[in-house]
Amino acid sequence: MSSITKTFKDKGLKLTPQRIAVYEYLLGTKEHPSAETIYSALIDRFPTMSLATVYKSLKTLCEVDLIKELNLGEGNFRYDALMKDHAHFQCTSCARVFDLMHISAHSLEAAVEKDEDFDVSSSKLYFFGLCKTCKESKL
Repeated sequence: MSSITKTFKDKGLKLTPQRIAVYEYLLGTKEHPSAETIYSALIDRFPTMSLATVYKSLKTLCEVDLIKELNLGEGNFRYDALMKDHAHFQCTSCARVFDLMHISAHSLEAAVEKDEDFDVSSSKLYFFGLCKTCKESKL
């Protein structure tokens, strides 16, 4: 049984073809797409699917911890199906978002909990600047 099937069954949620398609699209990309990008990519396969259905699917997938929602301050969210703890880097020139797999917020959380006596429940770590390609093109 796939992770999405088991997760939805365990939560008592209906698993629709559209939810599966949104999840599979996210699993198959490293681009960190917005809802609009996902909708555009899937509309040919699901011509009756609305943008609202994509948004609802993304909300549900986030609620059951199969995907992450990224708020990079762009006015809309991006999504990531890579659930391993990691940071993100967004290029301020081309707007691409990259996974930083060897950097996580976990060590910072531990320091905050120890040094400040706080109980951290979640954190997100974003870096902004120029990616290698954009940096080289500016030279």
